[in-house]
Amino acid sequence: MSEITDAVRAKYGTAARRVMEGAGKGGCCGGGNSCGSTDPVTRDLYQAAETAGLPVEAMLASLGCGNPTALAELRAGETVLDLGSGGGIDVLLSARRVGPDGKAYGLDMTDEMLALARENQRKAAVENVEFLRGEIEAIPLPDESVDVIISNCVINLSGDKDRVLTEAFRVLRPGGRFAVSDIVTRGVLPEAARASIALWTGCVAGALDQLEYVGKLTAVGFVEAAVEPTRIYTREDVQSYLGEAGLEGDKMASQLDGRVMGAFIRARKPS
Repeated sequence: MSEITDAVRAKYGTAARRVMEGAGKGGCCGGGNSCGSTDPVTRDLYQAAETAGLPVEAMLASLGCGNPTALAELRAGETVLDLGSGGGIDVLLSARRVGPDGKAYGLDMTDEMLALARENQRKAAVENVEFLRGEIEAIPLPDESVDVIISNCVINLSGDKDRVLTEAFRVLRPGGRFAVSDIVTRGVLPEAARASIALWTGCVAGALDQLEYVGKLTAVGFVEAAVEPTRIYTREDVQSYLGEAGLEGDKMASQLDGRVMGAFIRARKPS
């Protein structure tokens, strides 16, 4: 697990530094070293009206696979926690949705991302936000302290997902909502993909099967757990970054065709 954590921290630290240095995107949930509008995972996630007024660096550091703030049905006055908040875009969007009487926390383990997120908060002049340093397997918040947990293509990066979900359940208030975007699979991935650290940091190797995800949420205590596919990746989608992971592009792409997808995962803590 430490090897995975170190690799993820290094990759996303590099991504943050590249954004701060003005080099554009330096990493993403795809396997490439630079990701733009053609990347199958990160493209077209946010509408222009949503991001108006946010720093361009928040968009450049948006490395997710979905738009959880648009799907979580956030309400005024709620407290939201974003697991793996990166450059802070989903935290800033959440803060808008919950209003001045609510609060949005961002949790990240990468110092460079936290520095970038806090600078983006300053530029956006958003006050009801707080960024915390820590790992999603050990959330530095008290029991029953948040109303909604969101996350954007981060839980799949953890080597201990049971611990992440247990912690999420702990910090949610009774009736609280788990509403995350993540990469999930249909069926078991080939062993070569599971063994690739490059595909771990690229959000594929660590992805749970959709039924396993629901099972883990239920085992922790959540109810009404469900997985809603938002984008299914074809052979052409995944082939572009497999080569950079040191895998046989054509063969692996065929094996992953239609078996990897972006999804919105919902669940609720019982009242």
